[in-house]
Amino acid sequence: MVFPDQTSTLGDLKLSVSDLPMLSCHYIQKGGLFTKPSFPIQSLISLLKTGLSQTLTRFPPLAGRLITDKDGYIHITCNDAGVNFIHATATEVSVRDILSPTHVPESVKEFFTLDRTVSYTGHHNPILAVQVTELKDGVFIGCAVNHAVIDGTSLWNFFNTFAEVCRGGKSFSRKPDFTRESILISQAVLQLPEGGPKVTFNVNEPLAERIFSFSREAILKLKARTNNKKWTQNDDVAAVVEILGKQSNNPYNTNNNGARVTAIFENWFNNCKPQITEDKTTAEISSFQSLCALLWKAVTRARKLPEAKTTTFRMAVNCRHRLEPKLDAYYFGNAIQSIPTYASAGDVASRDLRWCAEQLNENVKAHGSDRVRECVEDWEKNPRVFPLGNFDGASMTMGSSPRFPMYDNDFGWGRPLAVRSGRANKFDGKISAFPGRDGAGTVDLEVVLSPETMAGLESDLEFMQYVSNK
Repeated sequence: MVFPDQTSTLGDLKLSVSDLPMLSCHYIQKGGLFTKPSFPIQSLISLLKTGLSQTLTRFPPLAGRLITDKDGYIHITCNDAGVNFIHATATEVSVRDILSPTHVPESVKEFFTLDRTVSYTGHHNPILAVQVTELKDGVFIGCAVNHAVIDGTSLWNFFNTFAEVCRGGKSFSRKPDFTRESILISQAVLQLPEGGPKVTFNVNEPLAERIFSFSREAILKLKARTNNKKWTQNDDVAAVVEILGKQSNNPYNTNNNGARVTAIFENWFNNCKPQITEDKTTAEISSFQSLCALLWKAVTRARKLPEAKTTTFRMAVNCRHRLEPKLDAYYFGNAIQSIPTYASAGDVASRDLRWCAEQLNENVKAHGSDRVRECVEDWEKNPRVFPLGNFDGASMTMGSSPRFPMYDNDFGWGRPLAVRSGRANKFDGKISAFPGRDGAGTVDLEVVLSPETMAGLESDLEFMQYVSNK
């Protein structure tokens, strides 16, 4: 176990209406693949343990446990109970073994602990567990963290801080905000079965997983196609304008040492506000929505669904800047909601890319403060866990974000070679968006599908023409 290097003075934190539905989800599993440092492995382990201890002092909830009070409310008690730290060895596995295969190899799943652990068990399990796996020529640093305590924004703030502490950082501008004073904190009680909830999807279904990479040029071309424009090299200038115009909602624009530039380019994909094209009437579709629409169409074709079948494309959105008054950019906890977009399989497959992207764009634009509040009120009328999964064979769920600073994690010997995830919360149709390692608008999509659907996607020419790692 690793404990904070200072005693916590933070009081109990009540789980919010965004936290509580995640009690039935697995712990989030995310981590980075690194080259092997030049110093001995035991020195590395010592560095990481010391850095983790110091980082936990800045994030006391991660060293705590869940508790349920007599009224049924669930809180995080910041009791310094500690986190798991595991040093594992897989010296028969090389970096090449992880990065070369077309599909993500099963060996990656062994780089995470608390595998398939349901978040409700944070009542007795650590809220965070770190596993460091020594490879033949590399190191994998993997985190498993309770999804009822943290979302992607908070996770990567922790991970970035952990890395910064390990490389000797002293001043930290991205301090987590632990206040619990927003509309997300509710008097509603979530009734749970004896022993806690279970995951809402089949953890044993056969799945195929692949990372599809998209270059900046490919995404510029795709966006131009979606917006019915001809792509030229001059679109690079327009892309920079789009990037710089969205810094106001980007909590990561205070990074130093070049990380700010990376964050600005990753912020290219956050296009919640409509842009206006030359005719002053048509909303411009963002790069990321264009990519989502492309994937929605291709997966729908690959599933060979009946034309009348209703398909669903869910997108997780950050509500911190959507609420009025806004939450702090580094509000600690979950502050996400799921936006579903529905369309028949016939429409998704037969209509053009622009039409599919418009359906997504309109729903994201409409999800302002009023809509966030409506979702909170709806949950309060019927408190429930989040129904994660693909129940009808026609759904897709997009999580994570290409805006997250996943490659800003330098523990002292270089940035990650790749970002990967474990088995947690994966089912047919689960998609996670990562920034590409090169930054500057590149994107990786971690796509999880049934083997048959994956084969269909990989043979879809419209989709694969934009993929760089064929």
